[in-house]
Amino acid sequence: MTTAINNMLRVFPNSMPMSLSFDAPDEQATEALGTALAGALPDGAVVALCGELGAGKTRLVQAVAAAEGIDRREVVSPTFVLVHEYHGRRTLYHFDAYRLRDEDEFLALGPDEYFEGGGLSFVEWADRVAGCLPRERVEIRIKPTGPASRRFEVEAIGRRYAEVVLNLRRRLEHTPKH
Repeated sequence: MTTAINNMLRVFPNSMPMSLSFDAPDEQATEALGTALAGALPDGAVVALCGELGAGKTRLVQAVAAAEGIDRREVVSPTFVLVHEYHGRRTLYHFDAYRLRDEDEFLALGPDEYFEGGGLSFVEWADRVAGCLPRERVEIRIKPTGPASRRFEVEAIGRRYAEVVLNLRRRLEHTPKH
């Protein structure tokens, strides 16, 4: 990570949102991010994923799932089912708000029961149901920067997740470069 990010986190930890930017040049780097994220997230974490169609939201969830001992091939976009549940070292709840008409439809899924459990909850198209998400969460905005490259903007929303971003940064700094 850059010195500017390190300085920002050290100087403004309580007055600015905790965030980091991660540029993944290829799917191997996305895999590394997912592995690091799995290690950084506490039980019961909620992760809001935002990005255009094909940005890599499901791909990131697959990487986290693999790190949790779940076969990545089982993890598919829950667009038509709306929520999938996967069991590994921790349970992953994978929501997709793309086809929902409004927040009431999302609330009908009973997301609070998932959010308050001990598993990891990932919500694709989270910007469509932002009012239904917990006040504290991790938000990841994904932007394609090339055919296989992506920029991941990770932000801690609330004090509970500030340490997650710091832990994620430390884990990524110790990831071998390929």
